[in-house]
Amino acid sequence: MLAGAGAASAQDYPAKPVRLVVPYAAGGPTDTFARALAESWSRKLGATLVVENRTGAGTLVGTETAAKAPADGYTLLLTTVAHAVNPSIHASLPYRTVEDFAPVGLAAKAPLVLVVNKNVPARTLPEFMAYLKANPGKVNYGSAGIGSAPHLGGELLNYMAGVRAMHVPYRGSAPAMADVIGGHLEFMIDSAPTGLAQVQAGTVRLLATSMAQRLPQTPDTPPIADAVPGYEAYTWNAVFAPAGTPAPIVEKLNATLRAALADPDLKRRAYDMGLVLQPDTTPAELSAFLQSELKKWSEVARAANMSAN
Repeated sequence: MLAGAGAASAQDYPAKPVRLVVPYAAGGPTDTFARALAESWSRKLGATLVVENRTGAGTLVGTETAAKAPADGYTLLLTTVAHAVNPSIHASLPYRTVEDFAPVGLAAKAPLVLVVNKNVPARTLPEFMAYLKANPGKVNYGSAGIGSAPHLGGELLNYMAGVRAMHVPYRGSAPAMADVIGGHLEFMIDSAPTGLAQVQAGTVRLLATSMAQRLPQTPDTPPIADAVPGYEAYTWNAVFAPAGTPAPIVEKLNATLRAALADPDLKRRAYDMGLVLQPDTTPAELSAFLQSELKKWSEVARAANMSAN
């Protein structure tokens, strides 16, 4: 009887709008992608996805909201690499990172770009790596805050290349980039859309990208991995449901998410955002991906003594 009830509820799903919780402020890159995704996904799901921004405590507030919502498929979480980093930089969390969520799918990867202020003598990636090695503790980089993707990218560079660039956290990427442009910071590993916008404006110099493969937006720019083998850093957008959400509902969410990610309109918009969509995603792959990210960033956080407390 219970199995039959679960099947019936899945068959009727969705019967009302679905809430997509985004633990970031409106107008930022995660929110912008969430709203574009919600448009395409709503058409495939047959119900409206409503983006709800729940900010605070470095994504903890929104994540807790989703974790403690009813497991009925009507509340989802769209989160980022912060989900994998938070266990390593917070003394405690108001939810369990793995146990309290049912993976739905990895929607996109968001590459980063390494840019330097125009006074830095290095004009190529090899020259920049030599510059870092020759100036331990004297080269500063900015980020959007502790645990942000630019911070992770910088500390992964320190960890894997054996260099010692100094982290300067800001309240957001914009003020950090402003200080790179102004010459107060030597470099930043920023999100591709905002970093490339400054490159196109001529305010900073682009030296490398952060994913293993070259980006279609900048095919002539080498990846950092060319100089630091194995280096790969990016943020990502993944969808989770509360733990206990019936499997047939998770399967329907995944199938319609995959259809949305194959939507030509969303593909165009994602390209403009500098994103790499993941249209073949599965819940099992997201589960394995999260485990690998938890391991990777726990090692980096430990080596860098990262803490948000």
